[in-house]
Amino acid sequence: MTWQENYQVWAEHTDMPEYLQTEMMALANDDTQAEDAFYQPLSFGTAGMRGLLGAGINRMNIYTVRQATEGLAKLMDSLNDDVKQRGVAISYDSRHFSHEFAIESAKVLGAHGIKAYVFESLRPTPELSFTVRHVNAYAGIMITASHNPKEYNGYKIYGEDGGQMPPKESDIITASIRQADMFVVPVKSQEELAEAGLLVTIGKDIDDAYLAEIKNVTVNQDLIDEVGHDMKLVYSPLHGTGALIAGQALANAGFKNVTIVPEQAQPDGDFPTVALPNPEDPAALAMGIALAKEQGADVVIGVDPDADRMGTAVRLPSGDYQLLTGNQIGALLLNYLLTAKKSAGTLPANGVLVKSIVSSEFAADIAKSFNIETINVLTGFKYIAEQIQSYEDTQEHTFLFGFEESYGYLVKSFARDKDSVQATVLLAEVAAYYKSLGKTLYDGLQDLFNEYGYFVENTQSLTFKGIDGADKIADLMAKFRSEQPVTLGDITVIKVADFTQQVQTDTQTGIETTLTLPKANVLKYWLADGSWVAVRPSGTEPKIKLYIGTKGDTQTIADEKLAAIQASLAEYVK
Repeated sequence: MTWQENYQVWAEHTDMPEYLQTEMMALANDDTQAEDAFYQPLSFGTAGMRGLLGAGINRMNIYTVRQATEGLAKLMDSLNDDVKQRGVAISYDSRHFSHEFAIESAKVLGAHGIKAYVFESLRPTPELSFTVRHVNAYAGIMITASHNPKEYNGYKIYGEDGGQMPPKESDIITASIRQADMFVVPVKSQEELAEAGLLVTIGKDIDDAYLAEIKNVTVNQDLIDEVGHDMKLVYSPLHGTGALIAGQALANAGFKNVTIVPEQAQPDGDFPTVALPNPEDPAALAMGIALAKEQGADVVIGVDPDADRMGTAVRLPSGDYQLLTGNQIGALLLNYLLTAKKSAGTLPANGVLVKSIVSSEFAADIAKSFNIETINVLTGFKYIAEQIQSYEDTQEHTFLFGFEESYGYLVKSFARDKDSVQATVLLAEVAAYYKSLGKTLYDGLQDLFNEYGYFVENTQSLTFKGIDGADKIADLMAKFRSEQPVTLGDITVIKVADFTQQVQTDTQTGIETTLTLPKANVLKYWLADGSWVAVRPSGTEPKIKLYIGTKGDTQTIADEKLAAIQASLAEYVK
């Protein structure tokens, strides 16, 4: 169907909510926006769906949410009654319509006789991941658009292991979604579902169980008891879910001197103090840094609205604060974990670090110095979750730490997605460790650079919105494959991995080896000096991402390599 035909179907649907009817009338006079809202269905992949709020098949609204949930319900219908009784856990963040979308999801599931466990109020994504396994649910739904602007919302489905739904099941759900008429998806009322025992409200009991597990994240409680009371931490949930749990988690661990940025403490889907609620963005932590300067705080911590990602700013010798990269945070957390466990005699011989292929080799080099193996997986924390489950099944490895460069970390496997609550508690302990040595986190990072070399990374996102965006991204990926760079930054490309073809090629000898990771639209280039570049389209946004990693004996050398490679890529993609 054309976008005009799709629009007409919606225009003739007269019983939609008033706010959507109002938007439909506005779209009647704006062909550009109407075309974008109706030219194709909102994409649903292994990371779920994410999009602008509003009317249309390419927007987040109650109808696209019902349609997605119908896909999950159809999958569960095809299995057995036990699966339906195990049910689905549902949580949501502070974004506009998040609560409504959570309830709509439960109403669709209930129409299929599927039990839904819905949180009484907003909760973080990692707690939802924990809850799936804690209540033995078959699946989980999290309503969130992560760190996107306020105009967005999203919908993620989790599998029974607490990780995001695997590709096989996601493909089945996607097929069912496309077959479902979003306007005739059956729903039942909340009252009917509650009476039938198909809508169960959850809250404090789950919080208590999750917080009990968080207590196991700390490694050296004696250190915290000695130094923790002197620590000054500034924390910002960026108007999201983080403060509901993290404050208690820090207090339970022994960190009492925590100040939550007051202007950003309350959940608010407008995110009034930030343009982008993303802890990767220095502007998002500006208020926290200002407060930290007033208090002389040791560290500033910020998390995104659904509290799965964590960023930090550390105090410099000058008294200013510097935002660390996700790779730097990962290196600091891992180094402390391995150091503390080795000191305590609890470092397992078969321990393993799991990281994404686009994350720094910094942490991998640290792991190697402790005789700890590093496993690289595709981007997406579900792949880290799959490794954790495999290790539990086979006992081949003991999971120690998992991370992605995009500010996602996991310490303990009671959650199977990135967990800012775990990361916040551990980072506070790392800061306490360096404080006990008369140092700051910044000093600790410099120590690691001096020992392992200066690692510098950068991620650039090229955005291609609108109807032609997907074609432009596809064309650019095709160019990288057909016109393979020979050099980048005047450094020879010596190896290329194409994860679509699952082949790695030595460009010097032409020898090809088979990659064992799943197929994915990703290319990675290794350069003669150890630098690397990876290219991949985003799974949730209309972007293509360029990742660069360099290393030098000094930061200046590493920075110069980075700049040269960036210049080459800029010429290549223009």
